[in-house]
Amino acid sequence: MKKMLGDERRNELLTLLKNAQAPITGTELAKHANVSRQVIVNDMNLLKARNEPIIATSQGYLYLHTDETTQTYERKIVCVHTAEQAEDEMLTIVDCGVTIKSVIVDHPVYGEITASMMISNRLDVQKFLEQVEDTGANYLSVLTNGTHLHVLSAPSIQQLDRAEQLLRSKGYLIES
Repeated sequence: MKKMLGDERRNELLTLLKNAQAPITGTELAKHANVSRQVIVNDMNLLKARNEPIIATSQGYLYLHTDETTQTYERKIVCVHTAEQAEDEMLTIVDCGVTIKSVIVDHPVYGEITASMMISNRLDVQKFLEQVEDTGANYLSVLTNGTHLHVLSAPSIQQLDRAEQLLRSKGYLIES
């Protein structure tokens, strides 16, 4: 019987995520389901194991809807900058209509560490920066002296090119 309750809860959480217009925090999901935040973390991992396209972002959990009619383009870029320049880097990217899907650092012990970001506009940047400040967290790039990769996505190659051009002009790109 207990497993059935867990399956029912996970199905309800999945429906909530699918219908959400914005990410939902683990705390909000926990309140809705009347369970602990840790139960939600476990539920999200179980749903991911069922190949549900759920990602954890700094703003909360997000269900990635696929739309075969909309073409998107992705590009990886290598950046380096100080923590003080992070806001400018993110705003430069999103102002070109480009989404910052993730950040990747190459740690000497753990290897590649990837964190989902899903930052698409100035409000997302503001929320991300507030969360960093409120928690006292460091950027992942602190582990690599400011060097990091971003996976970017946009509806057009021209938008990716423009973002890359602006980042280059500001000295944020590392190129071969």
